[in-house]
Amino acid sequence: MNLAALNEIAEKMVTPGKGILAADESTGTIQKRFDAIGVENTEQNRRDYRELLFRATETMRDHISGVILFEETLYQNAADGTPLVDLITQAGSVPGIKVDKGAKPLPGFPGETITEGLDGLGDRLKKDYERGARFAKWRAVIDIADGIPTWGAVKANAHALARYAAICQASQIVPIVEPEILMDGAHDIDRCDEVTRWVLSTVFQELFEQRVALEGMVLKPNMVVCGKKCTKRASVDEVAHRTIAALKATVPSAVPGIAYLSGGQSDEEATAHLDAMNKIGGFPWKMTFSYGRALQAAPQKAWSGKSENIAAAQRAFAHRARMNGLASVGQWEGALEKAA
Repeated sequence: MNLAALNEIAEKMVTPGKGILAADESTGTIQKRFDAIGVENTEQNRRDYRELLFRATETMRDHISGVILFEETLYQNAADGTPLVDLITQAGSVPGIKVDKGAKPLPGFPGETITEGLDGLGDRLKKDYERGARFAKWRAVIDIADGIPTWGAVKANAHALARYAAICQASQIVPIVEPEILMDGAHDIDRCDEVTRWVLSTVFQELFEQRVALEGMVLKPNMVVCGKKCTKRASVDEVAHRTIAALKATVPSAVPGIAYLSGGQSDEEATAHLDAMNKIGGFPWKMTFSYGRALQAAPQKAWSGKSENIAAAQRAFAHRARMNGLASVGQWEGALEKAA
């Protein structure tokens, strides 16, 4: 393992003013996105949509530090035959790959899941590296409901994350470690805070035990927010302060950066929370974004599967990427949203 090279990639992924585009939706997930805009879920349409994002060269160059790809996309070529991965590198961004095989029911733990995909991971990563991927992503899913999460599920998912991260580093791939506390329930911010601290502390203990070099990874956590069904909403300021405090208590300073997931927040909520944290400052890591829907909902709607809408979709992508780029250095203001 060349830790200096891994650290160089990790630092590039959290470059101030830039963030990571999560374009790794599975075929099933993108089906839901395409259904919402009336687009048939074909390989060509998936390619055309992602190509329009990667060909937004100025946006990619100025605001996107890396792109998480679904396996299909990593090995796809653009309409003119150019590998899509080359479009990303030509814009100065780092290509990455989602390597987990999804969350499956955890036997013996009703309502909880374990993420699969460790079998054969080293061999897959070797091929992905040869294709151009320099980082990977693995998502563990932790739900909050009556009686869950349990220690068994938290421990199992943290261990899988650590094993994945160790295999990545042995393959000269930077691991994005993503333990996501879902915001789907009715829990309040206190419960999210409690579970977030518990999960993160467990994850870093497992990373230590699996001898993962923290300088060669990026953390992709949830923010400390209320569940969607919670009637008592937390302010932007409270979310920012709670999230920073939780991470300060659990995340070692050796980690180069934090790239938050949006987790179902609205576009502007995700931007406002990230901005508020960076305005507060005082933490040892760079804090940026690794957003999927919060970057893509607007361009998907603008595109709607029509080639004549590509320019409009790229403008929508540029706006959201710019807003989040500003938030990653604490320079976003709500008024900027009206200047699209």
